[in-house]
Amino acid sequence: MICVSIGRGRHRHVIVEQQHLVDNGIRLVELRLDYLQGEVQVKRLLKDRPCPVIVTCRRKTDGGRWEHSEDARLRLLRTAIVEGADYVDLEDDVAAGVPRYGATKRIVSHHDFQKMPADLTHLHRRLASMDADVVKIAAMANHPTDNLRMLEMVHASRSPTVGICMGEIGVPTRVLGGRAGAPFTFATFNEDRALAPGQIGWRQMKEMYRYDSITPATKIYGVVADPVAHSLSPVVHNAALAAAGIDAVYLPFRVPPEQIDEFLSASARWPLTGLSVTLPHKEAVLRHASRVDGLVKAIGAANTLSFAADGIVAANTDASAAVESLAAALETDEQPSGGDGLGLKTAIVLGAGGAARAVAFGLKQRGIEVTVTSRTVERAQKIAAEVGCKVVDWSARHRMPFDCVVNATPVGMHPNVNECPYEKEHLRPYMAVFDTVYNPENTLLIKEARSVGCRIVTGVDMFVRQAAIQFRIWHGTEPPQHVMREALKRATASAKQPT
Repeated sequence: MICVSIGRGRHRHVIVEQQHLVDNGIRLVELRLDYLQGEVQVKRLLKDRPCPVIVTCRRKTDGGRWEHSEDARLRLLRTAIVEGADYVDLEDDVAAGVPRYGATKRIVSHHDFQKMPADLTHLHRRLASMDADVVKIAAMANHPTDNLRMLEMVHASRSPTVGICMGEIGVPTRVLGGRAGAPFTFATFNEDRALAPGQIGWRQMKEMYRYDSITPATKIYGVVADPVAHSLSPVVHNAALAAAGIDAVYLPFRVPPEQIDEFLSASARWPLTGLSVTLPHKEAVLRHASRVDGLVKAIGAANTLSFAADGIVAANTDASAAVESLAAALETDEQPSGGDGLGLKTAIVLGAGGAARAVAFGLKQRGIEVTVTSRTVERAQKIAAEVGCKVVDWSARHRMPFDCVVNATPVGMHPNVNECPYEKEHLRPYMAVFDTVYNPENTLLIKEARSVGCRIVTGVDMFVRQAAIQFRIWHGTEPPQHVMREALKRATASAKQPT
């Protein structure tokens, strides 16, 4: 069950938001009294509530906004109990001093905004001993395996337990809590007003992650990156999974570079079924692969992992997606799709990351003369040596005419939408311009190329194609690409809406 936290300054806003949630299928709401301004009217909030509520009044030391005395806070909590609140949340240092009364259930909670407790089992036992109907532990995750410790603690608990890892690293626990046996998880009413670090909006939890449909049989996929919050892979893959009726969920896993080995070594504990891999892990994950496909061998980087009983299989879908995207954009009666050179003789690839390497290799395979350039010339030289192509200094990227310009840098990505990696005055109508940035789809480079009359390929085209190839690898069926594309476009459009 999803419990949505409401933290508003006015009572009427709390009441309106609660009714809105119930109308949209939410069955449990947390009322954060510490956010209310002026005199808190507990009886008014509870009198005609449309669904069960948890009453919480959190001190600043516990991540809340309560600014008045501790005595006044405890009086509010006791009042909520007398007025028949369904649940009241009591921190572990005050729970013993607030006795049980009536039908109100007691959530005994512990919060640590710095780290994970060293001994979760001992902490859980202590909280449960305080006449708890539900034990709640929320702690900051500093390592991906903190998630596993928390979920395994919830799964092993004999009493109802909510275990949440806070922060970006801890997001998986918010989605997988029910799978581990938690009676509910917490989400925020408004994604722009999270009440705790890493909290997810209720619509996202309900509609994108399909929280209420996740069971112990649900397979776990995800994207591993650092950072990962900006990734729209969860949007695309979860939409495709829902449309295809596949019992699986796709999560964001933030894993710092120095922790990737331990994360992959613990893959069976989740258990993981498949991962998308992006910066900075595309090369490091190969240390754990028992098998790699031909593209991974040639490129030296993977963006797709599949977990099987006999080990991890690494694949690369970027190169194929890039070439397929170009082929679709350049297809004409004179140059049908599948021509060895795509009708192109020369191409310049801007960038020296994993995407640049994959695109350069894919174009080289099709007989195109490729030149690579980057602000970091040593990295461009490394790719040139690996792929077997030319390299030029970044300042010289405009000196030679090319049939195709590929931007494989983050230049132009939201929110820096007014930046462009290739000057308009050097664009020509005969050129094909391919920008791998997908947020926004219409980057400044794409806009300027379109105004000149160039044939264009957007990052949305490549992103959806590479995700579609991953989908085939993992699920053995054709992906609903139109669903993936629409989900991506909705997500990028909503990201730019004023808040």
